[in-house]
Parts: sequence; C-alpha cells; structure tokens
Amino acid sequence: MSWKSFIGFISAIVILVAVVGCSRKKTTVMQVPEPLEAPVVVHSRPISPGSLYTGDEGNWIADLRARHVGDIVTVVIREKASASKVSSTETAKDTGVSASIPTFFGFEKVVQENNPNLDPANLIAAQFKNNFKGSGKTTRKEDLLATLTTQVIQIYPNGNMKIRGGKSVVVNNENQIIYLTGIIRPFDISAANEVDSSKILNARIAYTGKGIISDKQRPGWLTRIIDRVWPF
Repeated sequence: MSWKSFIGFISAIVILVAVVGCSRKKTTVMQVPEPLEAPVVVHSRPISPGSLYTGDEGNWIADLRARHVGDIVTVVIREKASASKVSSTETAKDTGVSASIPTFFGFEKVVQENNPNLDPANLIAAQFKNNFKGSGKTTRKEDLLATLTTQVIQIYPNGNMKIRGGKSVVVNNENQIIYLTGIIRPFDISAANEVDSSKILNARIAYTGKGIISDKQRPGWLTRIIDRVWPF
C-alpha cells in the first residue's frame, strides 16, 4: 500500500467515526425555564345582599394556606428511589457421536490391508461440549431532599391548584438550578403552608447544574464518539 493510499484510508476511517458519532440521537434533557411570576387575576367582588362578608374573604382565624392564583406554597421535596436486580444463567451441553462399519461388502478388508491400524469398529468418534455461565447485578439509589417555594399559577374547577417554582444558587461559578411543577390538592397543604412532594400530581422535578464541576463530570467529546462506535 502506497503512502497516499494509507493517508486516504486513515482519512476515511476518521470521517466515518465522526459521521457515526454525530448521527447518534442526542439525549434530550429537560429544559429548566426561568421561574415566571403568575399573573394575579383580579375578580370583581360579588354583591352579597344581607351580609357584610363574602365567601372570598379571609377567615376570622388566620389561614396562611395558599388558595388563590399568585399565592405561594412551600414544597418539601423528599424523593427516594431504589432499584435492584440480580440475574444468573448457567447452561451446559455434552454431546458424543461415534460410528463404526464392521462390514461393508468386504471393502473394509481391502481398506484394512492398506491401513493395518484402521479399526472398522471405531471409524468415527466425536465429542462436543458447551458450557456457559453468566451473571449480572444492577443497583441504583437516588435521594433528593430540598425545600422549594412555589407559586399557584392555575386553579382548576374542582379546586386543585397547579404550582410552579424554581431556585438558582451560584457558588464559586457553579450554578445549581432546581425546578418544580405539578398539581396539588388544597387539603394536602399543612397549616404551615407546606405540601409534601409525594402528594403532587404529575410532578416534574429537575435538579441540574452548570459550571466547571458539571463539565468535569462529562467525558470528553472524543471519548463519547469512541464509546458510540466501539463494537466491543
């Protein structure tokens, strides 16, 4: 192979690796939007003849729980997840084959005269063995403990409320972002105006980071390409 052919071959391999690495579908990550302030809907006060108060007025005993669009409610995030799986497989197979031709129209005698060491009773013998043993184990555990103040952005006809909130903390140029949205029931809100994350319907919780530490936790671009195309 000439030098030009070698250079062309190497160039083709590099281009192929780059194309295969770039053609892999990119992993989608939940985008964390900036927390938006929910618009406070102002309703005209209905006329209530014969009464000094309406149903929308506050209770005589102070109730700090969120009830309207724009109110805030604190979410106590306690998310724990664990999974474990163990699998084991073991197989074995042993097969033996033997064949003999003691007599075959007298030809065996002619063959044996030319080959004295030939035994017609043991012409063919074969032994096959196949053993396989495999095992695997996977364990995963996740814990997320945090407190996040959210805002009511929508109230459904049945009284359930949609909440949304986010928080961004920057420490040494490392930006930690937590975002939450979901639907809660008014009775799940405690007297301290708090609700547990386990009682949120369709909860979407994202905890991400941007900065030097987050970048160092990712492998380099060349390593990612090699991992995608490496067949072994």
